[in-house]
Amino acid sequence: MGQVGVVLGLATFVQFADGVPGAAIAERIGFQRCLLISMVLQTIGSLGFVIGEAWPTVTIAALFLRSAATALYSPSVRGYTVHGATQEERPRLVAASYATGNIGVALGPVVGSLLIHEPGGMFVAATVLHALMMIGHVFLPRESRDEHEVVEPLRRALRGLAALPFAVTALTLYLHMHFYQYLSSYAEGRVPTVFYGAAMMGYSLVLAVLQPLIADRVERIRYTHAMALGFGGLGAGMVAFTGGNEVAFVVGILAIGAGNSVLLLKNVLEALARSKRSPAVVFSHQRLAEGVGACLSGLVGGGLYNRFETAGQLPGFWLAVAAQSW
Repeated sequence: MGQVGVVLGLATFVQFADGVPGAAIAERIGFQRCLLISMVLQTIGSLGFVIGEAWPTVTIAALFLRSAATALYSPSVRGYTVHGATQEERPRLVAASYATGNIGVALGPVVGSLLIHEPGGMFVAATVLHALMMIGHVFLPRESRDEHEVVEPLRRALRGLAALPFAVTALTLYLHMHFYQYLSSYAEGRVPTVFYGAAMMGYSLVLAVLQPLIADRVERIRYTHAMALGFGGLGAGMVAFTGGNEVAFVVGILAIGAGNSVLLLKNVLEALARSKRSPAVVFSHQRLAEGVGACLSGLVGGGLYNRFETAGQLPGFWLAVAAQSW
């Protein structure tokens, strides 16, 4: 499991951090082409999982290939979504883009759990699904290109980075991943496993439903007020977990879902407003910030959790995270 953790950690970093060069490629060859290339790589990666059942090395290579493909797809699809949109249309489009991802996060593990004991069948299904998506991406209309648009060289990929939204996004993911990574261990023996799985599915659905509904209001609210509301929700949710029962989990997950709905959306919109770079590059900057925060959470949060667990005061872990939120 130690080796698995290292592999997954590195793959996650590739998935997040490679969004910056992914956006640079998208600027040069176009969003639609990048989306298609990414889906080709995803299909090959899924096929690698099918073959890798007998060869672990192939499985690891396929994992990194799919992580790189996701790094290319993420800034490209969001750039494609808002391409040509007006300032008024952007909040709803960005929220809708996040919502589709959250629906996938909510439903994917549920479907995967049905095939968890048949990994070969699961990977074959994933390969077929990616192949169908690849064919669908062929027919996406190619976006128009602005002949006067300045495309920075790759070495200047971080030029125009909106520093404050970047830092706040990293902090958001740092705090969020404490909840996302360690709540499952905390839930063991406190609530039924089925209840925990349903609650986490509900969390993703809360984001999927809430973000589009509040997109316009989040766009209009002052940045400082949005941050106060968002981090307030995170802190309140962490405190609720100290109750250690089903009601406490539901209250905590709803509070964190509401807080993250504001934080993630507002920081993207603020970064788009502050930066003069293309939307794809701005999205890649935010994606990199998420990777930095998630990585830091793993480095700091695990040790913090262990200290409270060893002392027999595990609810105090959530109070410590809440204090950082506020």
